[in-house]
Amino acid sequence: MAAASSKPVEISIDDATRVSGLLLRPQQSKACFVLAHGAGAGMLHPFMVSMATDLAARGIATLRYQFPYMERGAKRPDPPALCHATVRAAIAAARKLAPSLPLIAGGKSFGGRMTSQAQASSPLEEVRGLVFLGFPLHPPGQPADTRGEHLMQVQIPMLFLQGTRDEFAESTLLNALIERLGARATRVLLANADHSFHVPARSGRTDGEIREEMLDALAKWTEAVIR
Repeated sequence: MAAASSKPVEISIDDATRVSGLLLRPQQSKACFVLAHGAGAGMLHPFMVSMATDLAARGIATLRYQFPYMERGAKRPDPPALCHATVRAAIAAARKLAPSLPLIAGGKSFGGRMTSQAQASSPLEEVRGLVFLGFPLHPPGQPADTRGEHLMQVQIPMLFLQGTRDEFAESTLLNALIERLGARATRVLLANADHSFHVPARSGRTDGEIREEMLDALAKWTEAVIR
């Protein structure tokens, strides 16, 4: 059986602003992950491509999409309000494109945080849970937890997939935040992985092993959330 291919879609944020998206929906999909990119690389980055492909093999559809600044080729991220509006537009597009599938949402680093900020402000319609592929709690070398305060307003399940060497999330601070979130939060620590889910050769592990561990955890969590 041939693998499913990505379908280009256009996502309207408002009358003047549209961004690109890619829907990958395999046969027998059980859920759709509305997947936002990180701050420095768009939906065509190899990490995003492989996430979509590997999730499709596990029966999870994805809708990847661009934030407007990435669509323009700019380096500076859009203001939060525009990012939040983009998240909502992508969710609405997913509901239209795959109306039969339960939705989860989130993304890589910045994209995950923009999704959770949108959810904290006003719940994202029909989204069952949020997934963070490396939650960016603070800038490297500047430990603080203020960027996670909005998560207290999120009342749906959250999955934190986090490398133990992630310099964007000091472990003590992240652990304390997740403890405060209680049963809403599930944490999966990926040993020796950094913010990009790379591991050093001396660790005895490979990036591929980390990826498989991460994807398996995401698929298992999704099954529980959509049940």
